[in-house]
Amino acid sequence: MTQPGHAAPDAPPSSEQAFAGLTPDAVVDAIESLGLEGDGRVLALNSYENRVFRVGLVEGAPLVAKFYRPARWSNAQILEEHDFVHELFDEGLSVVPPLQIRGTTLHSSGSLRFAVFPLQGGHAPEIDRKEVRIALGETLGRLHAVGARRAFQYRERIDVDGLGWASLDTLLEGPWIDRSLHDSFEDVGAALLEEVESVFEELGHVQQRRLHGDCHPGNVLWRDDRPHLVDFDDARQGPAVQDLWMLLDANADRRKVQLEDVLAGYERFCAFDQSELGLIEALRALRIMHFHAWVARRWSDPAFPVAFPQFADRTHWERVLGEWREQWSLLRER
Repeated sequence: MTQPGHAAPDAPPSSEQAFAGLTPDAVVDAIESLGLEGDGRVLALNSYENRVFRVGLVEGAPLVAKFYRPARWSNAQILEEHDFVHELFDEGLSVVPPLQIRGTTLHSSGSLRFAVFPLQGGHAPEIDRKEVRIALGETLGRLHAVGARRAFQYRERIDVDGLGWASLDTLLEGPWIDRSLHDSFEDVGAALLEEVESVFEELGHVQQRRLHGDCHPGNVLWRDDRPHLVDFDDARQGPAVQDLWMLLDANADRRKVQLEDVLAGYERFCAFDQSELGLIEALRALRIMHFHAWVARRWSDPAFPVAFPQFADRTHWERVLGEWREQWSLLRER
């Protein structure tokens, strides 16, 4: 296991500029600082939060280099994620742990921190197939059985304060919401989060375990008739259902069938507390609110205004307000 003391120092504020201006030459230089010889082929892969590249090598298969956004995670948090993925890999799960080079998995190039991974291929899982849903459940059951062995020491928990109230504050304090909608957002946002808090309070104690944290179909690759989980960047401590609900259809009837299949596979390896199903709409509410706050916090990154131009439109925020009201109604009707 890697330890925080082996890693690069935590990212200094000056690294923001280097991160925004990361070039293919800088990527190759970083790879070659590890004793690897790049062949000059660098392909940017789809990622908003970090900078991820496919890098060709003179000898051997290409690698994936992931440069971490400065000031998001500490070195200890990143290394704890790496160690969790290695633990899962050692248990036979199909995950992609970072390569350990020179005694650590976290490296530095100038003011930037990065890790390198084996390149893995695959395609999106066909969630409409029963056997795919069962296999996904089996994989998550095995993951959660490992995740329950001990708690994260450094990584964050899924809670209403961090994902909810802090997100609402970010949106209300920023320039994005039209002033004529501001009071409505404050009132509806607070009412929504109070309902979310009520859901968690009514359920009472829920077992907390280490999770993937962002287990939607885009983070699952299907290959060799089995699912491969990628991108543990949002690994957190939380309830097991967090890793299940994003795989399910929004339609209640289809979701019911899908959930039965996923849990049939899941419970072969890990017991599931059925009461956690009551958290799904509360967790959905936190994700909706956190997503908009995430875009707001990244607005100074030139990629975000290009990717989310609707963020500057009043009509967008009217739709968001309607979405919050709808989610509030769902929680009130529970």
